[in-house]
Amino acid sequence: MSYQQFAYLYDELMADAPYSKWLSFIKSALSAYHPNTIRLLDVGCGTGSMPILLAKEGFEVTGVDLSSDMLMVAKEKADKGNVALSLFQQDMRELEGLGAYDCVTILCDSLNYILTEEDVKRTFLSAWNHLEPNGLFIFDVHSLHKINDIFIGSTFGSNDEALSYIWQCYQGEYENSVEHDLSFFILTNNDHYERYDELHIQRTFSTEDYSKWLNECQFEVLSITADFENHKPLEQSERILFIAKKS
Repeated sequence: MSYQQFAYLYDELMADAPYSKWLSFIKSALSAYHPNTIRLLDVGCGTGSMPILLAKEGFEVTGVDLSSDMLMVAKEKADKGNVALSLFQQDMRELEGLGAYDCVTILCDSLNYILTEEDVKRTFLSAWNHLEPNGLFIFDVHSLHKINDIFIGSTFGSNDEALSYIWQCYQGEYENSVEHDLSFFILTNNDHYERYDELHIQRTFSTEDYSKWLNECQFEVLSITADFENHKPLEQSERILFIAKKS
Protein backbone atom coordinates (compact mmCIF):
# COMPACT_ATOMS: atom_id res chain seq x y z
CA MET A 1 0.00 0.00 0.00
CA SER A 2 1.28 3.46 -0.87
CA TYR A 3 1.13 6.38 1.55
CA GLN A 4 -1.35 7.93 -0.86
CA GLN A 5 -3.75 5.08 -0.09
CA PHE A 6 -3.09 5.51 3.63
CA ALA A 7 -3.95 9.20 3.30
CA TYR A 8 -7.39 8.22 2.03
CA LEU A 9 -7.85 6.00 5.11
CA TYR A 10 -6.81 8.78 7.48
CA ASP A 11 -10.32 10.20 7.75
CA GLU A 12 -11.70 6.79 8.72
CA LEU A 13 -9.10 6.51 11.46
CA MET A 14 -9.88 10.05 12.65
CA ALA A 15 -13.66 9.62 12.54
CA ASP A 16 -13.96 10.30 16.28
CA ALA A 17 -11.62 13.29 16.33
CA PRO A 18 -13.22 16.30 18.09
CA TYR A 19 -13.25 18.61 15.07
CA SER A 20 -16.39 20.38 16.30
CA LYS A 21 -14.66 21.15 19.60
CA TRP A 22 -11.61 22.58 17.83
CA LEU A 23 -13.91 24.71 15.68
CA SER A 24 -15.79 26.02 18.71
CA PHE A 25 -12.52 26.70 20.54
CA ILE A 26 -11.08 28.66 17.63
CA LYS A 27 -14.24 30.70 17.09
CA SER A 28 -14.41 31.49 20.80
CA ALA A 29 -10.74 32.52 20.88
CA LEU A 30 -11.12 34.76 17.85
CA SER A 31 -14.27 36.33 19.26
CA ALA A 32 -12.49 37.11 22.53
CA TYR A 33 -9.09 38.23 21.29
CA HIS A 34 -9.27 39.06 17.55
CA PRO A 35 -12.91 39.53 16.40
CA ASN A 36 -11.95 40.96 13.01
CA THR A 37 -10.12 37.84 11.85
CA ILE A 38 -10.53 37.10 8.14
CA ARG A 39 -7.40 35.29 6.94
CA LEU A 40 -6.37 32.09 8.68
CA LEU A 41 -3.39 29.75 8.12
CA ASP A 42 -3.84 26.14 9.29
CA VAL A 43 -0.47 24.37 9.58
CA GLY A 44 -0.35 20.57 9.57
CA CYS A 45 -3.77 20.56 7.93
CA GLY A 46 -3.70 16.87 6.94
CA THR A 47 -6.65 15.89 4.75
CA GLY A 48 -8.25 19.30 5.20
CA SER A 49 -11.04 18.54 7.66
CA MET A 50 -10.39 21.61 9.85
CA PRO A 51 -9.63 24.08 7.02
CA ILE A 52 -12.85 23.06 5.29
CA LEU A 53 -14.88 23.61 8.47
CA LEU A 54 -13.22 26.98 8.99
CA ALA A 55 -13.79 28.02 5.38
CA LYS A 56 -17.48 27.15 5.73
CA GLU A 57 -17.57 29.60 8.65
CA GLY A 58 -16.52 32.38 6.26
CA PHE A 59 -12.77 32.55 6.88
CA GLU A 60 -10.24 32.81 4.05
CA VAL A 61 -8.20 29.69 4.81
CA THR A 62 -4.80 28.49 3.65
CA GLY A 63 -3.68 24.98 4.55
CA VAL A 64 -0.12 23.72 4.83
CA ASP A 65 1.10 20.17 5.26
CA LEU A 66 4.34 18.25 4.74
CA SER A 67 2.58 15.39 2.94
CA SER A 68 1.64 15.88 -0.71
CA ASP A 69 -0.72 12.90 -0.46
CA MET A 70 -2.61 14.43 2.45
CA LEU A 71 -2.90 17.66 0.48
CA MET A 72 -4.20 15.75 -2.54
CA VAL A 73 -7.01 14.33 -0.42
CA ALA A 74 -7.68 17.79 1.06
CA LYS A 75 -8.02 19.29 -2.41
CA GLU A 76 -10.43 16.57 -3.52
CA LYS A 77 -12.56 17.07 -0.40
CA ALA A 78 -12.59 20.85 -0.84
CA ASP A 79 -13.48 20.59 -4.53
CA LYS A 80 -16.24 18.10 -3.79
CA GLY A 81 -17.67 20.41 -1.13
CA ASN A 82 -17.28 23.50 -3.33
CA VAL A 83 -15.01 25.06 -0.69
CA ALA A 84 -12.26 27.52 -1.63
CA LEU A 85 -8.94 26.50 -0.07
CA SER A 86 -5.36 27.44 -0.83
CA LEU A 87 -3.03 24.50 -0.13
CA PHE A 88 0.75 24.37 0.06
CA GLN A 89 3.31 21.68 0.80
CA GLN A 90 5.79 23.05 3.35
CA ASP A 91 7.58 22.10 6.56
CA MET A 92 6.07 23.90 9.55
CA ARG A 93 9.57 24.72 10.76
CA GLU A 94 10.39 26.55 7.54
CA LEU A 95 7.25 28.31 6.36
CA GLU A 96 7.96 30.93 3.73
CA GLY A 97 6.24 33.12 1.19
CA LEU A 98 2.70 32.52 2.42
CA GLY A 99 1.84 36.11 3.35
CA ALA A 100 0.50 37.47 6.64
CA TYR A 101 -2.57 36.16 8.46
CA ASP A 102 -4.84 37.21 11.31
CA CYS A 103 -4.49 33.77 12.89
CA VAL A 104 -2.19 30.75 12.59
CA THR A 105 -3.32 27.36 13.93
CA ILE A 106 -1.50 24.06 14.50
CA LEU A 107 -4.14 21.58 15.60
CA CYS A 108 -4.71 17.87 16.19
CA ASP A 109 -1.41 17.52 18.16
CA SER A 110 0.54 18.15 14.94
CA LEU A 111 3.13 20.15 16.90
CA ASN A 112 4.01 16.98 18.83
CA TYR A 113 5.76 15.68 15.71
CA ILE A 114 8.39 18.37 16.31
CA LEU A 115 10.92 16.59 18.52
CA THR A 116 13.50 19.13 19.69
CA GLU A 117 13.45 22.45 21.51
CA GLU A 118 15.28 24.11 18.64
CA ASP A 119 12.71 22.95 16.09
CA VAL A 120 9.77 23.95 18.28
CA LYS A 121 11.23 27.46 18.44
CA ARG A 122 11.75 27.45 14.66
CA THR A 123 8.09 26.51 14.26
CA PHE A 124 7.01 29.31 16.59
CA LEU A 125 9.11 31.80 14.62
CA SER A 126 7.61 30.54 11.36
CA ALA A 127 4.16 31.23 12.78
CA TRP A 128 5.25 34.66 14.07
CA ASN A 129 6.62 35.60 10.64
CA HIS A 130 3.25 34.85 9.02
CA LEU A 131 1.09 36.82 11.44
CA GLU A 132 -0.17 40.36 11.23
CA PRO A 133 0.64 42.53 14.28
CA ASN A 134 -1.49 41.34 17.22
CA GLY A 135 -2.43 38.22 15.26
CA LEU A 136 -3.27 35.03 17.16
CA PHE A 137 -1.33 31.77 17.30
CA ILE A 138 -3.48 28.83 18.45
CA PHE A 139 -2.20 25.30 18.93
CA ASP A 140 -2.71 22.16 21.01
CA VAL A 141 -0.35 19.46 22.27
CA HIS A 142 -0.50 16.20 24.19
CA SER A 143 0.09 16.60 27.90
CA LEU A 144 3.00 14.96 29.69
CA HIS A 145 0.43 12.72 31.37
CA LYS A 146 -0.98 11.51 28.07
CA ILE A 147 2.43 10.70 26.59
CA ASN A 148 3.89 8.99 29.66
CA ASP A 149 0.88 7.47 31.42
CA ILE A 150 -1.62 6.76 28.66
CA PHE A 151 0.37 6.11 25.50
CA ILE A 152 3.66 4.51 26.56
CA GLY A 153 3.25 0.78 27.15
CA SER A 154 -0.29 0.67 25.77
CA THR A 155 -1.77 -1.25 22.86
CA PHE A 156 -4.89 -0.18 20.97
CA GLY A 157 -6.72 -1.98 18.21
CA SER A 158 -9.75 -2.29 15.97
CA ASN A 159 -11.15 -5.38 14.28
CA ASP A 160 -13.52 -3.88 11.71
CA GLU A 161 -14.01 -5.98 8.61
CA ALA A 162 -12.77 -3.43 6.07
CA LEU A 163 -10.04 -1.81 8.16
CA SER A 164 -8.34 -3.35 11.17
CA TYR A 165 -5.28 -2.15 13.01
CA ILE A 166 -2.93 -2.83 15.90
CA TRP A 167 -1.41 0.26 17.51
CA GLN A 168 1.43 -0.28 19.98
CA CYS A 169 3.09 2.54 21.90
CA TYR A 170 6.70 2.44 23.08
CA GLN A 171 9.01 4.76 24.97
CA GLY A 172 10.76 7.00 22.47
CA GLU A 173 14.39 7.99 22.24
CA TYR A 174 13.75 11.42 23.75
CA GLU A 175 12.40 12.23 27.19
CA ASN A 176 8.58 12.54 27.11
CA SER A 177 8.38 10.97 23.66
CA VAL A 178 6.46 8.00 22.29
CA GLU A 179 6.83 5.79 19.23
CA HIS A 180 3.50 4.77 17.71
CA ASP A 181 3.98 1.47 15.86
CA LEU A 182 0.90 0.88 13.71
CA SER A 183 -0.02 -2.08 11.53
CA PHE A 184 -3.08 -1.75 9.30
CA PHE A 185 -4.92 -4.58 7.59
CA ILE A 186 -6.99 -3.38 4.63
CA LEU A 187 -9.58 -5.50 2.85
CA THR A 188 -8.88 -5.38 -0.89
CA ASN A 189 -11.27 -5.85 -3.80
CA ASN A 190 -10.28 -9.50 -4.14
CA ASP A 191 -11.21 -10.22 -0.51
CA HIS A 192 -7.63 -10.41 0.71
CA TYR A 193 -6.09 -8.28 3.43
CA GLU A 194 -3.10 -6.12 2.66
CA ARG A 195 -0.84 -5.07 5.51
CA TYR A 196 0.66 -1.60 5.84
CA ASP A 197 3.01 -0.48 8.63
CA GLU A 198 3.54 3.05 9.93
CA LEU A 199 5.85 4.48 12.58
CA HIS A 200 4.98 7.84 14.12
CA ILE A 201 7.11 9.56 16.75
CA GLN A 202 5.73 12.29 18.98
CA ARG A 203 7.17 14.30 21.83
CA THR A 204 5.75 16.86 24.20
CA PHE A 205 7.12 19.40 26.64
CA SER A 206 5.84 21.07 29.77
CA THR A 207 3.47 24.03 29.62
CA GLU A 208 6.25 26.07 31.23
CA ASP A 209 8.64 25.21 28.39
CA TYR A 210 6.13 26.04 25.67
CA SER A 211 5.29 29.33 27.41
CA LYS A 212 8.94 30.26 27.79
CA TRP A 213 9.69 29.55 24.15
CA LEU A 214 6.64 31.51 23.03
CA ASN A 215 7.87 34.49 25.03
CA GLU A 216 11.37 34.11 23.57
CA CYS A 217 9.78 34.26 20.12
CA GLN A 218 7.98 37.51 21.03
CA PHE A 219 4.56 36.02 21.65
CA GLU A 220 2.35 37.02 24.55
CA VAL A 221 0.62 34.00 26.05
CA LEU A 222 -3.06 34.82 26.48
CA SER A 223 -4.51 31.51 27.57
CA ILE A 224 -3.52 27.95 28.51
CA THR A 225 -6.42 25.56 29.02
CA ALA A 226 -7.03 21.82 28.87
CA ASP A 227 -9.35 19.35 27.15
CA PHE A 228 -11.54 22.07 25.59
CA GLU A 229 -12.68 23.09 29.08
CA ASN A 230 -12.33 26.59 30.45
CA HIS A 231 -9.86 25.66 33.16
CA LYS A 232 -6.12 25.48 33.61
CA PRO A 233 -4.36 22.15 32.95
CA LEU A 234 -4.68 19.61 35.73
CA GLU A 235 -2.49 16.62 36.55
CA GLN A 236 -4.79 14.29 34.59
CA SER A 237 -5.42 16.62 31.64
CA GLU A 238 -4.72 15.09 28.23
CA ARG A 239 -4.78 17.92 25.69
CA ILE A 240 -3.29 21.36 26.35
CA LEU A 241 -4.48 24.31 24.28
CA PHE A 242 -2.54 27.55 23.87
CA ILE A 243 -3.64 30.95 22.63
CA ALA A 244 -0.83 33.46 22.05
CA LYS A 245 -0.61 36.89 20.44
CA LYS A 246 2.12 38.33 18.26
CA SER A 247 3.54 41.13 20.37
